[in-house]
Amino acid sequence: MSQRQSHDTLHRESDFDLASLLPPLCAWHAEHGHDTDDASRSPRAIRERMQAEVQALESLMNGDEDRLRLSDLARWLDENITRLDPLLRSRNALLLPESWARAHPRSRFLDEGRALMANAIDRDLEGFGAEGPLDPAADVASLLVGLEVRDETRLAHQALDGYLRISGDYALTRLLSVFRVIECLSGARRALRRRAEAGDDEQPALLAETMGACRRYLDLAERHTEFRFPPLVIGIGVAGSGKSRFTRTLVSRLGAIRVCSDVERRRLHGIHPQAEKTRLPVDMFSDDATEKTYQRLAKCAGSLLDAGLPVCIDGTCLKREQRDLLRHQAEGRGLPVLLISFEADEATLERRIVKRAARLDVPVEESLAILARQREAFEDFTDEERRLLIRLDTTADNAAETLAGLIQEHVR
Repeated sequence: MSQRQSHDTLHRESDFDLASLLPPLCAWHAEHGHDTDDASRSPRAIRERMQAEVQALESLMNGDEDRLRLSDLARWLDENITRLDPLLRSRNALLLPESWARAHPRSRFLDEGRALMANAIDRDLEGFGAEGPLDPAADVASLLVGLEVRDETRLAHQALDGYLRISGDYALTRLLSVFRVIECLSGARRALRRRAEAGDDEQPALLAETMGACRRYLDLAERHTEFRFPPLVIGIGVAGSGKSRFTRTLVSRLGAIRVCSDVERRRLHGIHPQAEKTRLPVDMFSDDATEKTYQRLAKCAGSLLDAGLPVCIDGTCLKREQRDLLRHQAEGRGLPVLLISFEADEATLERRIVKRAARLDVPVEESLAILARQREAFEDFTDEERRLLIRLDTTADNAAETLAGLIQEHVR
């Protein structure tokens, strides 16, 4: 291989957009997790990193107001690390020996050709905590904070949604607020250190730049400490109704995490969500398998709501029992819930089914038969459900904007 070819290969291997980053990141986390006999190792490691970041940042700060903000954040972290101690201990088998970023030091994050981050998950390779033991949540938080502080909120929403769908590690979200705040402190420390490394010469432009960057990180950290009342949105509709297409818009617009019945059904049967042309088990769509799938959806939704994240269920949800199981995840926590019935006329449904069958190279007759069975199996909404129900005509030109607006209004 020539020197130029070698350089081009390295460049391709180290440049990631969101779609090419998430699968190897999830795979690396899954393959490198290892158990430890020391149950307190993870809580101890995160507390040590928090204390190191706080002490380092405090030594670089000059203003009393910034130090007070840091003190409040440190107190919040200490309380929440204590609260999350049982969860941290339960995840010992997932601990990483080092951050993904240390194994990919030349990586970059690109979006539509723009280089956003010199390190693909914006991890500080020389600072505290890049070496293990490390919960995968630390890497995910680093990626999210790196995007959020650059005002790439849409990408951050898509990154978390995509990571969870591929990994299935929904419990990770309960740790994200703590790890996000720590990553924000790391970013603020790096910003102020740039000024310290410049020496004692007065540089007003550099001072303004570094203090502005530091405070952006502190602002972001404080936002992640706020208490939230996330909604649960339950999508309902037969094949071809448009529910998957429209629920995807809620990820970017509202920061919702989409929990998909087809993904979780496959995961329960040991099939990777991204596996293609996989031979499906005969009993994958049995009544028992469907019941277990909805139990899994409910469990995932509960974990996400506990983490303060909006949730959108993408499933047919044809049975009242299924909708009740999901709805109670929010209502039992005192959180808002909304039912969205995705609807289209019969001709549109059949046209969409035929188009999808051609794209997936599956028999059209079989796909139309599934649609007919779903329509027959649908159980109408009760009076109680209708209080929470929005019917959305997915053939309307402004359906996506209407859906996002209705959900925001309902939550308010």
